[in-house]
Amino acid sequence: MTIIVVSGTGTEIGKTIVTAAVAAVATAQGRSVAVLKPAQTGVGPADRGDADEVVRLSGAVASAELARFPEPLAPATAARRAGMTPIGPREVAEAAAKLATEHDLVLVEGAGGLLVHFDDEGGTLADAARLLGAPVLVVVPAGLGTLNTTQLTAEALAARGIEQLGVVVGSWPAAPDLASRCNLAELPEMAGAPLLGAVPEGAGGLEPKEFQERARTWLAPALGGSWDAGAL
Repeated sequence: MTIIVVSGTGTEIGKTIVTAAVAAVATAQGRSVAVLKPAQTGVGPADRGDADEVVRLSGAVASAELARFPEPLAPATAARRAGMTPIGPREVAEAAAKLATEHDLVLVEGAGGLLVHFDDEGGTLADAARLLGAPVLVVVPAGLGTLNTTQLTAEALAARGIEQLGVVVGSWPAAPDLASRCNLAELPEMAGAPLLGAVPEGAGGLEPKEFQERARTWLAPALGGSWDAGAL
């Protein structure tokens, strides 16, 4: 795989940290990794964006943003309110494809969930993935409610003929409750795809060196790691 699209079942569930973990493992294997954030919202011009954070934590060699909008809203809404030009799926696909000619692996991190609108025509990250023919790695929360949103996302991908690479829990709690433990066993069935890891809560607060050393223990062998769900 040269391009992986990273989406989620919602916002603030750990997409950036999971993207960083995948990037860290691939970088440690000697691969050249680039991170693409098509639309960054809710940050100022001088602030560090998600793609920059992935590079900081993982040691990936490159990051790119196509647009940055000031308000923390869906990209289409944020662009409209700022009077700025939105970024559509075709532009995302073209940028990712270009990066793939220069790097071994390109990680495209979406904004919010899979079907959040990028433009006023209703273009989504799913449309970009379909144009690229790239698999989607879905980041999910651990707790109550995740089975429903995971299955909805899986059905949306299947309806569009997009491959789901698997699911990763974006923030595995230090003291998981009953729902989280049960969900861990049920997520693969709901997703119709393998469970490929669980990143511990607070991982984003680690120093880059420690993050890079530990990342492979959070991801399954299919993503280059050594994680085993049975260990949880």
